[in-house]
Amino acid sequence: MRLATAIALVPAVLLASCLGVRRGPPSPAGYPEATSLLGAPLYASEQPLERRQRLEANLSQAYAGYERNPDDAEAILWLGRSVGFLGRYRDAIGIFSEGIRKHPDDPRMYRHRGHRWITVREFDLAARDLEQAARLLRRHPDETERASPLDTAGAPLATLHFNVWYHLGLAYYLRGDFVRAQYGFRNALLVSTHDDARVAAIDWLYMTLRRAGRTEEAASVLEPVTAEMNVLGQQSYQRRLLMYRGVIPPDSLLRPNGGDATTLATEGYGVGNWYLYNERPDQAEEIFWQVTSAENWTAFGYIAAEADLRRLLRRRRR
Repeated sequence: MRLATAIALVPAVLLASCLGVRRGPPSPAGYPEATSLLGAPLYASEQPLERRQRLEANLSQAYAGYERNPDDAEAILWLGRSVGFLGRYRDAIGIFSEGIRKHPDDPRMYRHRGHRWITVREFDLAARDLEQAARLLRRHPDETERASPLDTAGAPLATLHFNVWYHLGLAYYLRGDFVRAQYGFRNALLVSTHDDARVAAIDWLYMTLRRAGRTEEAASVLEPVTAEMNVLGQQSYQRRLLMYRGVIPPDSLLRPNGGDATTLATEGYGVGNWYLYNERPDQAEEIFWQVTSAENWTAFGYIAAEADLRRLLRRRRR
């Protein structure tokens, strides 16, 4: 099934009721999904054939589940996520908005809409949703989240509670609120159930503490990090942490001819940070430009590099 056909299956009544949802497939000549923090329009990326076919088949199944029971929370969540996997982030936000109207006390709806607000660079809206999700967690037991069709095979799944706190920390970090970001990442670390989650939370907590000027405390959070940790899907975060500890050199994370776009954004952003922490802002800026010249503009490292470039450019104009 082609993308246009699969998306067209989403019922008109749902699309009409979802704020900001547009009919029809995205096009490089049409609407952008977001605007970068530097002012450039961002369009849905063209997917390789095999990947696109897998995601289209997944969307077809998600719609079938929704059609059987359009009020079911799980069906709405998976439809929204499946649309998002194909790069329709604004449409995904609309579907999660419909889910919030039908299930206003379900933290999962706010968690996933908050994630997609981060993707489209609406950090205040993301923080608002994720704060509400965090409030609702008190009445919602933790659970593992269903894997994406493209998730790393064998990697442990993240949990709902982890993802709410983790994405809340990201929303604060990306808008430069490093005091509140610590709160999100500390809670994410507290509810981590495996090393993949731990290295992700420690990594962003370390960067947040460094940005807040709490250098000694930042060093202390690195103490549990070793090369022997049982990390199966978040090796890029582990490598960044080992670089911050001085175990591996920064240049080892810059691999222009190896690794996918997300890996390059994640590891490259860490190198840019290392230069910033060591008072080499010109080299940091050069790395951030490299990160934001790659294709995967949805990666958190890419978005964070944009945010830092905007801060550096504004500082230079003063």
